[in-house]
Amino acid sequence: MQADNNSASSFFRNYIDNTCLNEYYKLMAPIPTEKRPLHARFDSRQQEAFLNLWRAYDRLRMLEDALFAQFDLTAQQYNALRILRSVYPQSMPTLLLGGKLVSRAPDITRLIDKLVERNWVERQRSAQSRRVIQVCITESGIALLDTLAEKVQECHLKQLGHLRRSELDALIDLLKKVRAPHEPDLNTW
Repeated sequence: MQADNNSASSFFRNYIDNTCLNEYYKLMAPIPTEKRPLHARFDSRQQEAFLNLWRAYDRLRMLEDALFAQFDLTAQQYNALRILRSVYPQSMPTLLLGGKLVSRAPDITRLIDKLVERNWVERQRSAQSRRVIQVCITESGIALLDTLAEKVQECHLKQLGHLRRSELDALIDLLKKVRAPHEPDLNTW
């Protein structure tokens, strides 16, 4: 009877151990990328796309920041100057300017203050409404943009010059599609 118990327990022990090992080996097998569990590297494909977009922005922004730092200027200030030059010699209300910027400017007043301090823009109260502030680029601001024009072109070539025209067109179209549902109704872009 003892021998039967030993053989039975040996059978179950080997069977159970082998079954556990088989399950263990299945768990250790490499998982194909398309079936990777969410906890792997990214929570979703959307997160992976977003983080790649953010990383690309960060890498490209470093080049732009290095250029503008030479002139004690930010990318947002440069963008504001370009917008104001597009309506020169007219002026533009500050709120309209803020809405046309590439990236949101929660403190448009402070941004304009910095440009006024440097004599790159002038600020005037509207004759129709004292609450409306009009902003106009100065000759000094235009001269700065003229000085920067070639350097900005060179920067853009460093940033994206390695892409073919068809790739740039596809990227532009895709980025427009990405942001479309998140743009305000009266989007000037």
